[in-house]
Formats: sequence, C-alpha cells, structure tokens
Amino acid sequence: MIEILNPTLLTRAKDTGGLVGDILHALKRRSTVGTNLLDIDRWAKAMITEAGAQSCYVDYAPSFGRGPFGHYICTAVNDAVLHGRPHDYTLADGDLLTLDLAVSLGGVAADAAISFVVGEARPPESVALIDATERALAAGIAAARPGARIGDLSHAIGTVLKEAGYRINTDFGGHGIGSTMHQDPHVPNTGRPGRGYPLRPGLLLALEPWVMADTAELVTDADGWTLRSATGCRTAHSEHTIAITDDGAEILTLPR
Repeated sequence: MIEILNPTLLTRAKDTGGLVGDILHALKRRSTVGTNLLDIDRWAKAMITEAGAQSCYVDYAPSFGRGPFGHYICTAVNDAVLHGRPHDYTLADGDLLTLDLAVSLGGVAADAAISFVVGEARPPESVALIDATERALAAGIAAARPGARIGDLSHAIGTVLKEAGYRINTDFGGHGIGSTMHQDPHVPNTGRPGRGYPLRPGLLLALEPWVMADTAELVTDADGWTLRSATGCRTAHSEHTIAITDDGAEILTLPR
C-alpha cells in the first residue's frame, strides 16, 4: 500500500517525527562507556510511554524475524547493522553503536536511525562508515521532490556509497511510512534514475542508507533478529523520515 497523507495527518507526522528525533538525541547523550544495551531499551520505553506514543517494534513480528521483536529500540553494535535486538552488553570505548527507533503517535508513524562512536576513541574506519551513510542520506533527501521517482533517490544514495568504496546490499532499504511503519514503495540504496514510483506531496518516506566495511553479505544472529556483516567488519546506518512537499522534502525526524 502507498499512502498519501492529508494536511491533518501531515501535521501529526511532524509531531511523531519530532518525538523520534528527540528520543534518539537523548539516548545518544546517555549512551556512554559502561551503558548496557538493555538500559537503552528501558529508557526508550519510558520516553515513548511518557509521550503517549506507541512502539512500532515491541509486537512487530514480520516473516524475516523470529517471533515478536519484544523491545522498544534496535541497538546494533560494531558488526551488527540492522534489527539489533537489545541484550546484556556493556558499551566499550570505541564501539560503533546504531540506534534505530520507530514510534506511532496520533495514528502516524516515524522512523529514524543514527550511528555514532561511543567514548573518546575515534577509529578511522568507523568515522568513514558513518560519514558515508550520512552523506548518502543527505543526497537522497536532496533528490526528493514532486515528480522525481524512487530510482532518482536510490541512484543518489548509491552514488555516494559506491564512490566511498562500499558494496551495497539491496535486501533491506528505505520504505514508505504512514499509518503503519513499513509500506510501499521500497527504496533500495542503489538504483537507476528515472525509474519507479513518482513522488507526490503527502508521501512519507523513510530513507536509510547502511553499509558494511568490506562486504555486502549479511548473516542472522542466533537471536533470530540481529543482522550482522558476514565478515565481522564494522557497519553504519543513518535514517530519516521525510515528507514530500510542493517545494521538495521536509525532514521530520530532526530533534526539536
């Protein structure tokens, strides 16, 4: 299903997106050396509940996961890149942490992810991975405007990632979003310009470039959810929910 939001729902989407941005920003500040991933999950639950919002993850049970996700945020560390299931792990200096959060408020969902290095260490490989995904995300957003096609966004994202030297996995990518978290159209992280669904005002998209340092192959963790690089290399993931407007794209998931 492809959903086009009316002005009332777009206003709600801005509220939801701002909440997601605020929570991620707060969790990044609190995620320091010695923080346990389960503490991050508890903090996310408390902030979602306090805002009167609902988690899009806790009861989520798609075909690619093993039963309901059971947690309120995805926490992926180092070689984990997507669907990182919080577990009893204490963050160390130099860990590359990705936080991915989706919530629903007022009947509209928003989804975003940030990657950052914990502590004082700044491993060059980690910094380069994060930089590439952030630049690719910015390029995809810049290409989003009425009349453009999904392939234009995919091409913009993929161009940045390839020029940075990374291979691209297209099994998972961006997606439509609205009254539910995952909708059509799928937005691969590489593609051909001028192809695919034409963008219209009122369409919400979650764009999410992600890469692994030296592979495009994923393996599934024993928890049935967490996706890791097949070689054990580090990974990064950046995501924003955007709204297509008459003038271009508006980023909804920035912290307020």
